[in-house]
Amino acid sequence: MTEIFTLAHFSDVHRPPITGFTWRYWNAKRLLGYVNWQRKRRHIHMADVADRLIDDARALRPDHIAITGDLVNLGLPGEHEAALIWLRSVGPPESVTVVPGNHDIYSNIGSDRGVARWASYMNAEEETLAFPFVRRVGPLALIGFNSAVETPPFTATGLLGARQLEIAGEQLAKLGEEGAIRVVLIHHPPLASMTTPRRALRDAAHFAHLLEREGAELVIYGHNHSPAVDWLPSRDKPVPLIASASASVGAAHRAEPLAQYNLFTFFKTPTALRIRHIVRGLKTPDGPVVQLSEDVIETRE
Repeated sequence: MTEIFTLAHFSDVHRPPITGFTWRYWNAKRLLGYVNWQRKRRHIHMADVADRLIDDARALRPDHIAITGDLVNLGLPGEHEAALIWLRSVGPPESVTVVPGNHDIYSNIGSDRGVARWASYMNAEEETLAFPFVRRVGPLALIGFNSAVETPPFTATGLLGARQLEIAGEQLAKLGEEGAIRVVLIHHPPLASMTTPRRALRDAAHFAHLLEREGAELVIYGHNHSPAVDWLPSRDKPVPLIASASASVGAAHRAEPLAQYNLFTFFKTPTALRIRHIVRGLKTPDGPVVQLSEDVIETRE
């Protein structure tokens, strides 16, 4: 019997406005980020654009929605709270899964709960929030990583750390033996060559080695605000690495495309896995959300 499951993938929503930027949270990184937001980014990332894409996806009735980080901009408690309200408007925790991005864990917020407010969207309770987590949704096993760490000004690097990588190796191996469709969620690009050193995953070589050894059926990520499809050889079969553009870009900015999201439909049979990959988004700032591309990924079991 063929199992069919649809996953919508959003990233880099950067929800405005910036709220709660009081003196207690001032530091060099956050002040520079705030200036950048006021001068440039607030004219690019638009809440109504992201909401239009979410509405488009929901009209297509995906089985689940994944969001790979950067829900907010300066990692402020007020932003985290506003993002939680937005997440609830997107869907209940059982229908939406989130991993944090570097803008979500941007700089010091003291003892505040931070992204732990979103714990129910990361398959955890606030007091037990841990990464990587595994969330089973239909035939899929979502493995959620946290690559976001506090960084100095002018850098946006990520780090997984030895503990996450060790646990993930066990998880991927076990899920592979169970025959689950393993979908890895991470914010930063999985390979160091996919971005500049000041924006890269610092232990990308170790992460790539993990994927080469244990395999996965799909890795989805964001961070670069640009769509991409790449392949990583593994011991079993090549692993597709697929990025989403930002879901909130409503105005032209450098080489970044207007807002987009990915829609994956998984067809699993006893002998093969096919993934239909559709990109939907804007062609013009004021235009409708339309299909931009379509391709099919197929691997043999």
